[in-house]
Amino acid sequence: MAESFGSQAERYDRARPRYPRALVERIVAGSPGPDVLDIGCGTGIAARQFQAAGCRVLGVEPDARMADLARQHGVQVEVATFEAWDPASRTFDAVIAGQAWHWVDPVAGAARAAQALRSQGRLAAFWNVFQPPPEVAEAFAAAHRQVMPESAVNPWDRPILDAYSAIFTKVADGIRQAGAFREPEQWRTDWAHCYTRDEWLDIVPTAGLSTQLPPARLGALLTATGAAIDALGGSFTMHYATIAVTATRPRAA
Repeated sequence: MAESFGSQAERYDRARPRYPRALVERIVAGSPGPDVLDIGCGTGIAARQFQAAGCRVLGVEPDARMADLARQHGVQVEVATFEAWDPASRTFDAVIAGQAWHWVDPVAGAARAAQALRSQGRLAAFWNVFQPPPEVAEAFAAAHRQVMPESAVNPWDRPILDAYSAIFTKVADGIRQAGAFREPEQWRTDWAHCYTRDEWLDIVPTAGLSTQLPPARLGALLTATGAAIDALGGSFTMHYATIAVTATRPRAA
């Protein structure tokens, strides 16, 4: 699934939510300098936000289609998985990963990040997590059941943050096991965005299992979801919790 998003690269770049400016600024302020390594940079959504905050960013992305689009937007990208990427003696002030670190081995990835970081450099992995109002979650869950009644997993049936909590724990444990960082912290930034029907339907094909649905099944899901939004009045507000798991390298002796 990690390499399926490139099939929707332009839509992904257009539709996927950005990250809160407050989080970007906090990561920059908490790093010793402006050189940033962006792991799983995709189309460069986070990279461009860090560039706008005054950083120099190098992306690492396994999908050449995503990397090509990031380059078109002015992001320098090297195509590789992080585990296979060659730093070539380069070091950075921050290693970031937006919506991507769960594709990286949590211990090996943290150890490799430590090798790429300067003294007091920061590792920050972060995710935008949907926090839909109850009526929105119920409507989307019903649309999902209508189209995929046989599916054992309905992403809207329970609070999505609950599912992500296991990821955050795994990431923090990996940082601890790598043995090269101070104790990891968890930062949370809450925000919201009002979506029209068309704006939300633009996101659906770029998200999770939707990227692997056959065209007919995806079309049915879009139709059912669109009808659900129409029943909600044609638009709705999606709340987000953006969670960062972050830790710093100790000062060099």
